[in-house]
Amino acid sequence: MKVSTDAPPLENRSVEVGPSLSERRPTHWHRPLLILAAAMVGLALLNTAGVFFDPREVTNAAVWMKPLKFALSIGLYSLTLAWLIGRLPTGSLIARIASVAGTIAAVGLVIELVIINGFALVGESSHFNLTTPLHEALWHTMAGSIMVVWVMTLVVAALLFFAPLGDRARGVAIRAGAILALAGMALAMLMTGHQPDQLGDYQDVVGAHTVGLPDGGPGLPLLGWSTVAGDLRIPHFIGMHALQVLPLFVLSLEVLAVKVPALRSARRRLWLVLLAAGTYAAAVALLTAQALMGQSIVAPAGVILAGGIALTATVVVAAVAIMTLIKTETNREA
Repeated sequence: MKVSTDAPPLENRSVEVGPSLSERRPTHWHRPLLILAAAMVGLALLNTAGVFFDPREVTNAAVWMKPLKFALSIGLYSLTLAWLIGRLPTGSLIARIASVAGTIAAVGLVIELVIINGFALVGESSHFNLTTPLHEALWHTMAGSIMVVWVMTLVVAALLFFAPLGDRARGVAIRAGAILALAGMALAMLMTGHQPDQLGDYQDVVGAHTVGLPDGGPGLPLLGWSTVAGDLRIPHFIGMHALQVLPLFVLSLEVLAVKVPALRSARRRLWLVLLAAGTYAAAVALLTAQALMGQSIVAPAGVILAGGIALTATVVVAAVAIMTLIKTETNREA
């Protein structure tokens, strides 16, 4: 169809700019999770003080570094899950179920935090430690509590499919973020089995973060991810924080749409979110393969390097196509 030369400029046409800022706020917050998130701020400060003033180390890292990272991660998780539960219709059955699931998840996280910080207090490793019956019982308790958290997150993620979450782009981002977070959390299971060196020389330790070398080798500053071997903490971390990344991505698109005409199309934002979700999933898969191959995050090679380059090129081409082809279709419709 020929485009009329009398059509008004694109920026002056009626376009979908996205939900208002007030619509992005939840109708309510899940209080137990919100309290836990606030408590994590205080705990993180205490752990930070421990990192600087307690000289003890566990597996060649400051004894309070692991509790600090868990406090920060759990704080983000709790705040995000409290926000997600608040997106569900107030007083509805799904909101009540999600509220119970959120409270159970908060209790599970508190149990894990108590054990991790308790081990740090006595200067011992909290993970994979089967030195005594007490150590073994605490390790299994912690594993059980985090499994409960995973199941409760699954319940909330499932309920999100029965609730209106705004436009389609936002709905996809929130739901995809929850699904990828569940996958990322589940990747922790790869760390809990016997490693090859442990089978040949059992020393009351079952499981490891590192693949190819023992835990405690050279690592990235603060994060501690191995720079000489594979590290399963990387896909685990990246995957579970899709819970924050994808919703933040779509919210960023909505905010930018006010100033950037190209993002005012709800259809274009939807395709960008689908691209982001697919890219995120592919990146987690690639990082998991890299870790299992015993390859360091700082030295990608072979099929991993080729896969990373191919993924990057595909994303660039797809993003350009979304921003140009959908624009052409909009103009034709005009």
